[in-house]
Amino acid sequence: MSNKYRVGILGATGTVGQRFCQLLENHPQFEITALAASERSVGKPYQEACAWKLSTPMPENVKDIEVVPIAPPLDCDFVFSSLPSSVARETEEAFARAGYPVISNSSSYRMEEDVPLLIPEINPDHLGLIEKQQEKRGFDRGFIITNPNCAVISFAPPLAALDRAFGVESVIVTTMQAVSGAGYPGVASLDIFDNVLPYIAGEEPKAETEAQKILGKLEDEIIEKADFTVSAQCFRVGVIDGHTASVRVNLQRSATLEDVKQAMIDFPSLNLHSSPDQFISVCDEPSRPQPRLDRDNGNGMTVTVGRLFPDNIFDYRFVALSHNTVRGAAGAAVLNAELLIDKKLI
Repeated sequence: MSNKYRVGILGATGTVGQRFCQLLENHPQFEITALAASERSVGKPYQEACAWKLSTPMPENVKDIEVVPIAPPLDCDFVFSSLPSSVARETEEAFARAGYPVISNSSSYRMEEDVPLLIPEINPDHLGLIEKQQEKRGFDRGFIITNPNCAVISFAPPLAALDRAFGVESVIVTTMQAVSGAGYPGVASLDIFDNVLPYIAGEEPKAETEAQKILGKLEDEIIEKADFTVSAQCFRVGVIDGHTASVRVNLQRSATLEDVKQAMIDFPSLNLHSSPDQFISVCDEPSRPQPRLDRDNGNGMTVTVGRLFPDNIFDYRFVALSHNTVRGAAGAAVLNAELLIDKKLI
């Protein structure tokens, strides 16, 4: 009899669902016991229902699990949700109401005032909202927590480091986002080859609002959002994995270039299974970071910063990179689950 926590995955056959299966294959705390997907997959073994698209083989431990409908009850202790926003809101609430902790990669509840929007290294205290959420929504043991938009996770950590050390006043960010962020089959090849797409539906508002919530302070069961402005433009580019953000930032207090760099390097990682040794890595090579060379740093969980210089209009500018389906999606949710267990909330 295993003493691991039993995990269910909602949206198991999709891009992020597959990444969950990959990341959990040899996890010391979790074992996958339920895979849920849309009607066309129900009743089939996972290896038949899922068109596996990752570069590593499908894990043996999930191949023969029969795919079940996306509805409670499931044979598990908690669920990871990678559902599209069109169905996530109603479904995630149903699972939380049925007593399941829901660790969501979907956008539906991110900006709800009683739902934690977590990057565990930055705002673990926001888990204090769970009790308020359960009381307000009439949940018993269940609750919902979320991880941020996959682009926000590339630039929120360095901003958190700067905000903690010097205060952030304003930010301009331009994101160059990988095609895997659109799921599979995602962006048509004739749209993305020889091209840059200057519009990703709904992405810019998320980039402009989520960082303030993550960097906000929990006071009397309410998150006081961080008091700075973000202006964002989001582009889709011909990269498979890895979101890149070009960032310009004004600080509230003056800081030397070395101070800024050290604040990022010194921002602590956590001692959880999926935590990277270095949460924010700063590289000095003038041509880095690059998605192909740096997205897998820290097993895809490190945020890599480079091109850090004083700016002619703002105080500083830099480029930040994160792996969008690992740190920006499935890996973020797994780390959130590890934090919940560490805090004895699951």
